[in-house]
Amino acid sequence: MPAREGFRPPTQGIVFLAVPDGAVGETAASIASLEPSRRVSFLHVSGAHRLDALDALRDHAIGSFHPLQSFPEPRPPEAFRGITIAIDASTPSLLRRLRSLARSIGARPKRVGDAERVLYHASAVFASNFLDVVVWEAVRLLRQIGWTEAEATKALLPLVEGAVANIRRRGPVRALTGPIRRGDAETVSRHLAALAKLGPAPPSGSAGHLPMNGEETYRMLALVALEIAQEAGLDPAAAERTKRALTRDVAATQRRGRR
Repeated sequence: MPAREGFRPPTQGIVFLAVPDGAVGETAASIASLEPSRRVSFLHVSGAHRLDALDALRDHAIGSFHPLQSFPEPRPPEAFRGITIAIDASTPSLLRRLRSLARSIGARPKRVGDAERVLYHASAVFASNFLDVVVWEAVRLLRQIGWTEAEATKALLPLVEGAVANIRRRGPVRALTGPIRRGDAETVSRHLAALAKLGPAPPSGSAGHLPMNGEETYRMLALVALEIAQEAGLDPAAAERTKRALTRDVAATQRRGRR
């Protein structure tokens, strides 16, 4: 969104453009039209945007300051303690200031350059947004056997929190548990058979969206889990049996999903 009428940039310091990603360039251009003092630096807080999103302000020192934290609603300053903040800047002096600023609020600064930002942000989506997606699917399955959403969520959250605690203590490879880590191909096959009977979830979004198929989702995630299990030391023979269980009848499953 453009700078508000009557807005005057400060004559020195740092200005954060805390606007939606799609509005960063427009906001930068609007501010540039006000001819702000060269002593002012400008930052965006986008995880995915490169510094060139602020090209309209290239006469100034520009940078990025992205907290690796979720903010679905306003959170207290304590939300910054112990987190990583991805920083970058067009000048060494601004980069030093951003490192100092991150540390002053209890965070750990990490420089993430333009060439790294998209994969950095995709990683954040996996760790945060897709975690929510996986929990949603778990809740959906419990609702299929008569649980309410509230009951399912309350029951599953301690399991989720325990998994996160294990990752914190042991790392993602050693923290993996469950039938795939054990190479329990029989249990995996039973899961797939039960999920195949459910079919896809009823569409809940706008028309034209493909419905989610729990069986396909399970296969996709389980094959990744199998790679982790092998890295953690799963017996090769057990790994092969589990892989056969996960890839058996995939063509038939895909045909069902297209009907």
